[in-house]
Amino acid sequence: MITIALPKGALLKDSIALLQRVGLDFSAFLDSSNRQLQICDPSNRAKALLVRNGDVPVYVEYGQAQLGVVGYDVLKEKGAKVAHLLDLGYGYCRMSLAVKNSSPYRSSRDLPAHCRIASKFIHCAREYFHQVDLPVEIVPLYGSVELGPITGMSEAIVDLVATGTTLRENGLQEIEVLFESTARLIANPLSYRLNQDGLGHYIDQLRQEIALAAAA
Repeated sequence: MITIALPKGALLKDSIALLQRVGLDFSAFLDSSNRQLQICDPSNRAKALLVRNGDVPVYVEYGQAQLGVVGYDVLKEKGAKVAHLLDLGYGYCRMSLAVKNSSPYRSSRDLPAHCRIASKFIHCAREYFHQVDLPVEIVPLYGSVELGPITGMSEAIVDLVATGTTLRENGLQEIEVLFESTARLIANPLSYRLNQDGLGHYIDQLRQEIALAAAA
């Protein structure tokens, strides 16, 4: 029996729908009255763990799950030792640099050296500014990052953006996109190499489903 780590939140519904198309049903997680964090597919061929998006690669890396679904943003931030298998094509968002509307800065090149950048994506932000050769101070914030520029704590933020509504409602605007993110299928490297519990069969089925969806 394989174990799949599924993310709570925005990616869950589409992830469950995709797995249903290959014969695995974990729709019980969508029942608001359900409090279980681990369920089995009715056929008893697989089980799923319901975990925080940021914890998916951890469960997969340490082998508690053979497969996982997680946003690319999390993979870049965590740097987990997992096999990157498929771009699943849903859950689109982008990692962006944003400033106040009244800010004079319109690109990363305009930012002054050693300015403050607020972000919950510490590694992604640090890597980006290293690439553009701009020394900055990364201020770690894990909620309401938009308050960084609003309160004057930081000149800018690096954060995930989907529709941009939250930025606009708080008087902020994107000035640069660091990278785009979608849901990804990942695997435990050892399980993948050894094809444990017929893992390759499910991966091939998922690959076919993604190819069909892309061709439609």
